[in-house]
Amino acid sequence: MNKVQILLKFAEKITREKDVSRLLSLLSDVARDILDADRCSLFLSDMKNRTLWTIVAHGVKKIEIPWNKGIAGWVFQNGKSLIVNDAYSDYRFEKSVDLKTGYKTKNILAIPLINRKGEVIGVFQAINKLHGNYTEEDEELLTLLSGYAASAIENTALYKELNKAYKDTVLRLSHAAEFKDKETKNHILRTGLYAREIANYLHFDDELETIFLATQMHDIGKIGIPDAILLKPGKLSIEEREVMWQHTIIGYEILRGSKSKLLQIAALIALEHHERIDGYGYPYGKKGDEISIYGRIACIVDVFDALISNRPYKKAWPEEKVFEFLKENEGKMFDDDIVKAVLHKKDKLLEIKRRFKDEYKGS
Repeated sequence: MNKVQILLKFAEKITREKDVSRLLSLLSDVARDILDADRCSLFLSDMKNRTLWTIVAHGVKKIEIPWNKGIAGWVFQNGKSLIVNDAYSDYRFEKSVDLKTGYKTKNILAIPLINRKGEVIGVFQAINKLHGNYTEEDEELLTLLSGYAASAIENTALYKELNKAYKDTVLRLSHAAEFKDKETKNHILRTGLYAREIANYLHFDDELETIFLATQMHDIGKIGIPDAILLKPGKLSIEEREVMWQHTIIGYEILRGSKSKLLQIAALIALEHHERIDGYGYPYGKKGDEISIYGRIACIVDVFDALISNRPYKKAWPEEKVFEFLKENEGKMFDDDIVKAVLHKKDKLLEIKRRFKDEYKGS
């Protein structure tokens, strides 16, 4: 198979692959085949530890070396490609890796991975050409593949940075109501953690993080409730209760209309977390499957945490009494399957409650 055929063989897989680890493995396989190499290694830099480590390494699990040692270290420090056709005669070659792995390195082609800012972020290395020595043509081909690899790594890092910033913004938004309603300190976090445990039991494997974050926004609408009602220490009047109920609609209006799946789910949770399976909840009296699964999960974790926690106006219920209440309201307030999930995850939920205590005095 010639080099063009090898490229065509892998081209479709490379363009379709979205997972960066699998993509880098594919690129390493292409490099090995097209360069007629025995193996390839793809090193990334660890800025904290000042090392280079292999995210991909044919034949071994992982290699980690000081970033100023060996052929890879020289290429990383100088930002230049290097062909070494007699490894053991080159002063830059680090023999210790061969000693550890039992491998005999003969020749090496190493290319720096360079990001859009011109910074070296790693090294792509081909080892032991099976026939002959590495050539300038080989260098050009590995440089091309190194560009793909560097771009994939950089895009992944950028995505992670943006995703982290997005999640941080969501969490800050989730806690906005906390500044008005001091009794909710850590209640928000706990509901998210409870919901994730329940979702895990119900096999929502691909949505655990989304449900964790979205549930924490269930009370965001409280920022629109007047302080005189929200912070009132005594029992609310009928009129005041109706105003308080509006926090579900306010929260929904704040969050709805986004293309983000996270905010779409959060909007449903904000709207539905006080709905009941039997239709006697608010704001719309939805019942059964009219309530999204996310709303049904949020309903039970909100009630569970309220009952098991101290509040300025009440003492926490005993644990067993709380679980009895949930069982008694199975099919009334709560979804049957979700009650079963709570009971199954009982110890985990109590552990979360003990770990993340409320911070006001008396909790």
